[in-house]
Amino acid sequence: MTEGTRPLEDSIRTDFHDAMSYGRYLDLDRILGAQHPQSDPEHHDELLFIIQHQTSELWLKLILHELRESRRLLDVDDLGKALKGLARVKTALRTLIEQWSVLSTLTPREYAEFRGSLGSSSGFQSFQYRAVEFILGNKNARLLDVFTSEPAAHAMLTDLLAEPTLYDAFLHALARAGYAIPDDVLERDVATPWVFRQDLVPVFTRIYESPDTPWVLYQACEDLVDVEDSVQMWRFRHLRTVQRTIGFKTGTGGSSGVGFLQRALDLTFFPELYAVRTEIGR
Repeated sequence: MTEGTRPLEDSIRTDFHDAMSYGRYLDLDRILGAQHPQSDPEHHDELLFIIQHQTSELWLKLILHELRESRRLLDVDDLGKALKGLARVKTALRTLIEQWSVLSTLTPREYAEFRGSLGSSSGFQSFQYRAVEFILGNKNARLLDVFTSEPAAHAMLTDLLAEPTLYDAFLHALARAGYAIPDDVLERDVATPWVFRQDLVPVFTRIYESPDTPWVLYQACEDLVDVEDSVQMWRFRHLRTVQRTIGFKTGTGGSSGVGFLQRALDLTFFPELYAVRTEIGR
């Protein structure tokens, strides 16, 4: 044994000519070969920018996967498993939030040196982020126009636009559990964005204040609030990262930049779950 090295155990496999290896299982050749800086000559920091956004898309893929499953589980009244999925969503969102810290190591001068290579590409064009917003309730049919050049993305978003949101599924579950969810809420046009319903606040007041509330319903309300808080924190960190990197320049995709991102903070998914806090204990 060479001094300073860890001996390889005899049972450890070293020949993968005819067996599944780590790299093949994860398709690492394609993943690690998917970074294609556009700057010429290649700027050192463009790789960071690309990896930041590629890894974000992978986490968004997982988040959407879990939100869809949680919605399905709510539809069959398996709230315990649905909340397990939301717990995973919350953890993934925390990872996405923290990733902005890595991108924030990119200075304004460094970014300016390769920003032109992005052309008209922009994070606004992330169809997976838009899908997450759709399933959480921020529906906007006009945004489908952004994806007409990407048929698969357009089809997926068109389907999600017409499907109930996670919140719709939760409200239906509450109705089946005996809570007085208004009929027009249960029969609403799910392709439209959610708007605040004052008549739902007493329903959530009962859930929060009654000692007879099943714990899983109380926890579901809190988990939904956690999800929204995390999305809002992600939006805020995005805004602050953009502001510290490009100031108030126009976005590469044509938006006003920071001002456009600021307005996203006014969008809410579950407004009644915040409004109920004012009523509790009155």
